[in-house]
Amino acid sequence: MEAFLAAQNIWVVAGFIFLSRVLNMALDTVRMLTVMRGMRTITWILGVLQTMLFVVALGSVMNDLNNPIKILAYSFGFATGNVIGMNIEKRLAFGFINMTIISSLRGQELAEKLRSQGHAVTEIPARGKDGSVEILECSVQRKFAQEVQKSVLESDPGAFITSRDIQRIWRGYWRE
Repeated sequence: MEAFLAAQNIWVVAGFIFLSRVLNMALDTVRMLTVMRGMRTITWILGVLQTMLFVVALGSVMNDLNNPIKILAYSFGFATGNVIGMNIEKRLAFGFINMTIISSLRGQELAEKLRSQGHAVTEIPARGKDGSVEILECSVQRKFAQEVQKSVLESDPGAFITSRDIQRIWRGYWRE
């Protein structure tokens, strides 16, 4: 019976280590994003929570380094937490991106469509490998990126779309 209870206890501890590490790494991913976006207060709070979880999880493993179950729980928690953090980040969609849309067929039509949806668009005539193209520069909140992509591809499935993270510096038009 004593061996059974000891075996149950290790699984509870391993579960605690795993969950602590998952939460720790998910918070770490979000914290890094808040650092890049200059969100000081949220970054500070997340840093405190993350450090507490890290110390507790690591301490539980360090107390018994000969126990492979604890080490595996810690390792799997780390890996799982990274993936969960990425998913959280994708859903939160902090910040802004600049989308560059290159269309050889419907540039002006796309620009008008995006403007009618409330997005600011700058049209730039250009020349590509196969002739004239229209380059559209559209800076949007990240939460609207998929909406913009869907609108573009509905009108011009052959459009070339790229994006990059940006920080709003001064002025401009932003759909809220």
